[in-house]
This record gives sequence, structure tokens and C-alpha cells, in this order.
Amino acid sequence: MEKIAYQGQTLTRWQVGNSTFLALPERGARLMNWNLRLGDGSVRDVIYWPENADFGEIAKVRGGNPILFPFNGRCFDRGDIFHWRAPDGVRRPMPLHGIARQGDFKVTRLDARGFDAVLVPGDEARACYPYDYEFVVAYRFEPLGLSCEFSLTNLGAEPLPWSAGHHFYFTLPWTEGTSRSDYSIRIPATKRLRHDPTGALVQGPELGDKETFGNASLVDCIHGGLRSHEAVFGEEGRTGSITVRLGTDPVPPPEAVFVTWTLAETSPFFCVEPWMGPPNAPETKTGLHWVKKGETRKFSVSVNLR
Repeated sequence: MEKIAYQGQTLTRWQVGNSTFLALPERGARLMNWNLRLGDGSVRDVIYWPENADFGEIAKVRGGNPILFPFNGRCFDRGDIFHWRAPDGVRRPMPLHGIARQGDFKVTRLDARGFDAVLVPGDEARACYPYDYEFVVAYRFEPLGLSCEFSLTNLGAEPLPWSAGHHFYFTLPWTEGTSRSDYSIRIPATKRLRHDPTGALVQGPELGDKETFGNASLVDCIHGGLRSHEAVFGEEGRTGSITVRLGTDPVPPPEAVFVTWTLAETSPFFCVEPWMGPPNAPETKTGLHWVKKGETRKFSVSVNLR
């Protein structure tokens, strides 16, 4: 583990086996890049990071793994976007994907295998989510993978609502001369949903468990009713596929989802996002979780190469 200067910032870099991880724990607890040195000496980018990132607007940077907390996606209050109605009946603002991806964090562990960082809410964050709590992001890096655990501790008197998640930007395609149609993803789901402009969850596209990334219907698709913890994707007929695992229980959490998204046909990434529940959880109540006074609740994911 070492500190390096990159893109005008002081970042932390880990070398674990043939994998290199780059992160800015103090800003959004942001994992920025993961690359792997292959046997022939070439380097494969697993998690994408753009060369021209604007750290002044880090929430808008399309790369790495933005942390989505306390709620995923867009919140609505009676049709009005970027608001939510708290349990006390008060209407409050809530930015896209919450308050953590642009937030300040205090690093409490930094070692050869990763870091722990605690969210330090500013005035804007407290206006959105005015509770007494501790939210910790803990990364552990492995030679061919990583794990990330969220911990939310309720330090106040009222139950805390949350429905958090991850927004991994995976490099795709990763082999020169290939296209998205050369890569497939398998998500064993029993329902596919969309999030419509009013905030409602509506019927999504008809998809099979296995689809190629060339299928435009994957974009902005919410995969629910999961029959497996894992989304697996890779290049047809070759090794090096990626497994994203959601949760640690014997069966998938009943309201957990994977979301698949990309910006454009030519974008050098495709996002596979494990979430605790669908977007707009405070209003729909689907996938909304609660942390009682004095309790700590956790949400864990892992990403591994096969």
C-alpha cells in the first residue's frame, strides 16, 4: 500500500498479487480503478476510471464504484423528483443516489489489504438525512477480487430507513477487437422492472436469464425476484469472467436487485449494480430496510474474477 499523485490528487494504491487497486477513501470512499496484470504481461482494466475525471464534481464522475446511500436511484415524493417523505412526515431533499458518493469520509483503517472509512455528514447531507448514525464503508482487496461491506449503526432514538447499493463501472469490452455482443451476462431473476418518470416501478423488458450486452433492453433494467446471489458476466468461450455476489445469507435477500446500466452504445463501461432494493424505496416501501435504536445492520457484496 502506498500514496501516489494522480490526476492532481493524492491517492492510495494497493498491490495484491497481480491486482492493483486505486482509491480515494476520503472522498466518497471511492474505489476508482482495479486492474490485473495478465500472464503475458498485458494489463486488463476490470473497473473503469476516466482519464479526465473532475474531482470537484466527483459525484458525477462515471467510473469506479460510487457508494449509494442512504437510498439508491431517484427518490420521489408524490411525483416530485429528488425529494422523499421521512417517517416524521417531513418532505426532505435527496440527491440522485443519496449523499455518500459526494461526501467526506474519515479513514479509520488503512492497511495492506484495504480500508475502512466513516461518512462525515456536512450541513447539506444532514438536511437530507437528519439522523444520528454511523455509516462505515469497509473494503478488502484480494489477488483476484474484492469485498465491500456497509455498516449502518443507529445512534439515535428513531428507526433509520435505508436501501443502499453499489454502482460498479466495469470496463467493457476488455479484449481488443471485441464488441459488447461478444459478452454475455447471466442474472437468474423472476421479474424485470423499470423506474418510470413518476417514481413508480413498472413492468420491464422480457429478458432471459442470459443475455448479451449488445441487447439494449439491459440498459436501465432492474432485475428482481432473484434466484441466485450472483450475476456472472464475461466473454463467450474465454476465461476471466466476473462474478458479482450480493449478500452473505443462504438465499438472496427477497427484495434485493441487480441493476444494469450504461450511458451510450460507445461508452467503455457497463454497470452491474447490486442494490438492497429497487429505487424510490422510501415511497414504494419495496426494499426499504430499517435499523432500530442501538442496532447495526450490514450489507455486503463481493466481486471476483474466475
